[in-house]
Amino acid sequence: MKLTTHHLRTGAALLLAGILLAGCDQSSSDAKHIKVGVINGAEQDVAEVAKKVAKEKYGLDVELVGFSGSLLPNDATNHGELDANVFQHRPFLEQDNQAHGYKLVAVGNTFVFPMAGYSKKIKTVAQIKEGATVAIPNDPTNLGRALLLLQKEKLITLKEGKGLLPTALDITDNPRHLQIMELEGA
Repeated sequence: MKLTTHHLRTGAALLLAGILLAGCDQSSSDAKHIKVGVINGAEQDVAEVAKKVAKEKYGLDVELVGFSGSLLPNDATNHGELDANVFQHRPFLEQDNQAHGYKLVAVGNTFVFPMAGYSKKIKTVAQIKEGATVAIPNDPTNLGRALLLLQKEKLITLKEGKGLLPTALDITDNPRHLQIMELEGA
């Protein structure tokens, strides 16, 4: 995904709000320094812009700690190694809190990159063939996002009332007989 200036500004503004809110809970001796976990890559690019704005406008020294995946930032935050992290949507936070006994709370909203489908072989949804294999993330919240995307594209139908967390067991119709393969996220 190519980050445009608009994406960077919007993401940075949202991220900055979260950083400022997280910084509000610090003692006066640490009030100008905040350690924030981010996922390496595009999210870190946005965080770098927010870090610069936080320094210039608010005198905050933001230390960014990069992670290569989504398994460690909440653990590090829970154990006090980070003041905050900015990498997840609320359903993921809620699921991670429940799974690990964390008591982390959202202090503001940042951004969530849209989920999309990618292929080297096809260019449109209409080109997806009968029985094709579709890989989706296996963690509950992103699995739900992926299934909802497939439903939006009319590739599957899901049971009503499952909200943001449907599973493959909630597929009620699969007209193209797609093979849904759940994979661990990168």
